[in-house]
Amino acid sequence: MVSTHKKEKPWDTPDIDKWKIDEFKPEDNASGSAFLEESSFMTLFPKYREEYLKSVWADVTKALQRHHIDCTLDLVEGSMTVKTTKKTFDPVQILNARDLIKLLARSVPFPQAVKILQDDIACEVIKIDGYCSNKERFIKRRQRLIGPSGNTLKALELLTDCYMLVQGNTVAVMGPHQGLKTLRRVIEDCMQNIHPIYHIKELMIKKELAKNPDLAEENWSRFLPQFKKKSVARKKPKQSKEKAKVYTPFPPQQLPRKVDLQIESGEYFLSKKEKKVKELQEKKKKQDDMKEVRQEERAKDYVAPEEDVRENPLLKKSKKRKNDDVEGDDSENTETSEGKKEKKEKRSKKDKKRKSSEE
Repeated sequence: MVSTHKKEKPWDTPDIDKWKIDEFKPEDNASGSAFLEESSFMTLFPKYREEYLKSVWADVTKALQRHHIDCTLDLVEGSMTVKTTKKTFDPVQILNARDLIKLLARSVPFPQAVKILQDDIACEVIKIDGYCSNKERFIKRRQRLIGPSGNTLKALELLTDCYMLVQGNTVAVMGPHQGLKTLRRVIEDCMQNIHPIYHIKELMIKKELAKNPDLAEENWSRFLPQFKKKSVARKKPKQSKEKAKVYTPFPPQQLPRKVDLQIESGEYFLSKKEKKVKELQEKKKKQDDMKEVRQEERAKDYVAPEEDVRENPLLKKSKKRKNDDVEGDDSENTETSEGKKEKKEKRSKKDKKRKSSEE
């Protein structure tokens, strides 16, 4: 950490990286003797991790032997144990070994989990099951951390230089301390219904601003986006004056009890046998009604659809000819009937003339 003392220090030059963690070597152990007590840590693992741990355990022992730490895998009890030996010189490595077996139990793959033995990488297992009481809401918010096809997860990993694994009710995180602090805030806000996209936008802007050395000592708040909560007022349905309730000081009328309704219908006075018979009759009636409805629905599938009738053009012509012939016959018949009427009228006139001449 940069000193606030104003006195000049010739050894404190700007080329020194104060955040760099030097490797701990056997020479750095001042006493040079073994630890007075043996330290050990044990963690349980689920049954589905057994096969993977068996296949990887040889690599785990090799990685821990470099730091002189023993490890055992108990498949009967379902546990992993790490402990110090007489050759262990770095006291921090037993804590890193504890984190290693914890991450392996949390389904983190070994190539990623073994990085915890490095000095500049830390890990954290964040519990997220206590933020939501509703299970469906919890699953939706947990899915937001992953995003569509894992895009949100990849973006957070790139921006924070950390590894993140969402598993069950926890989120396992690995990386530098600064990235872990940022990721914890993102995860907690996501479970409290703040979408990770807001944090992603902010982190992207900060990453670009960090590249500019002129803005290193300036306040970045003017560059960061300000998100405000939008409380959208829902439209209430308009109540008409007729439906509007009129205030009355009297309480509403008491609803009848179940026994009162049974007395009114006469069911209360029936015996147990009669009640059973009545229930069976009602049940049978409902079944018959449902049977009719189902039969009608099934019969709909067998109704023939309306088809377009194709008319033969040759038949149309023959029909037209017949109609024309019938019309011609009717006209001839009308003409003959008119001629007969005229002849009758002429005859009647001639008969009248004869009678008049005879007289």
